[in-house]
Amino acid sequence: MIELKGLWKSFEGRDVLKDINATFENGKTNLIIGQSGSGKTVLMKCIVGLLTPERGELLYDNRNFLAMGKKEKKALRREMGMIFQSAALFDSMTVLDNVMFPLNMFSNDTFRDRTRRAMFCLDRVNLSEAKDKFPGEISGGMQKRVAIARAIALNPQYLFCDEPNSGLDPKTSLVIDELIHDITLEYNMTTLINTHDMNSVMGIGEKIIYIYDGYKEWEGSKDDIFTSSNKKLNDFIFASDLFRKVKELEVQNIEG
Repeated sequence: MIELKGLWKSFEGRDVLKDINATFENGKTNLIIGQSGSGKTVLMKCIVGLLTPERGELLYDNRNFLAMGKKEKKALRREMGMIFQSAALFDSMTVLDNVMFPLNMFSNDTFRDRTRRAMFCLDRVNLSEAKDKFPGEISGGMQKRVAIARAIALNPQYLFCDEPNSGLDPKTSLVIDELIHDITLEYNMTTLINTHDMNSVMGIGEKIIYIYDGYKEWEGSKDDIFTSSNKKLNDFIFASDLFRKVKELEVQNIEG
């Protein structure tokens, strides 16, 4: 579990995050949503330690990350897995070598055991047959699955996903969402997903926080989102014609 208590972050005197309080639970897909410039990317960067908040507490299972020394932070980072928006694979490495990279960096296991673990992770994302290919030889969806395999190679307790469906078609996005959700349950990880994809919100949004102008404006689940009376949230969600029509159908069903 990850807890944020009174988190503030500023740039050049301007508050970008303002008194953020939130809890992200184990074994659930926790989503951070918001429009561009709302602060959700800054929030994710603060949580993973790429940025340092000016005030507040950031607790990883009751361990305050912001109060840790370098050695403690390094140990905690080993418990984190990260899926980047662009997949961020090494073009000159094979798929297998990409997945093995964090194992080679941080594991003291033998080469044989590291290879076995990497192949297990590739098999988990149904890509074992692509182990000898290079990133440029596989599709964007396959690259994202390689990134997931790499992110879970060290068996992390915390998984962070920055716009994991960016650039993917709807069908492939659904595959990635389901894979992240299944892995979260399987390993009981605390998974945070930074997204603006409403299909992801409605598909795997077990816990959702909506950031607006640096504030946590709303929190709930995908089951609560259509019945919210929060105007800012509704303006964000129902910006598309599709979701406006879904909202109208929901209202009709309730009234009927």
